[in-house]
Amino acid sequence: MTTITFVKDKNGKEVITEVVAANGSNLREKALQNNVDIYKLKGKLTNCGGVGQCSTCIVDIVEGMENLSPRTDFEQKRLGKKPDSYRLSCQTVVKGPITVRTKP
Repeated sequence: MTTITFVKDKNGKEVITEVVAANGSNLREKALQNNVDIYKLKGKLTNCGGVGQCSTCIVDIVEGMENLSPRTDFEQKRLGKKPDSYRLSCQTVVKGPITVRTKP
């Protein structure tokens, strides 16, 4: 078991949600199961449902990058110009404690 800490900015304040997850959990699924909003407006309307085709589930890994699966080929193509800490949550497997900023 591990901990995922989701951080989001809301009205100038940080809102923190901690989630307990099994090692090997999908980051997007754990967010949705725990009512953590990872999508901006466009993503809410056009997301692909977690199959890695739309790139609307981008998150920023604040801590624990070493506890994630490597970027997939699709992530490399879609996130090439973004910071290395950005990941597609639907393509990310959690293997240890991490801190995630939603809607970067």
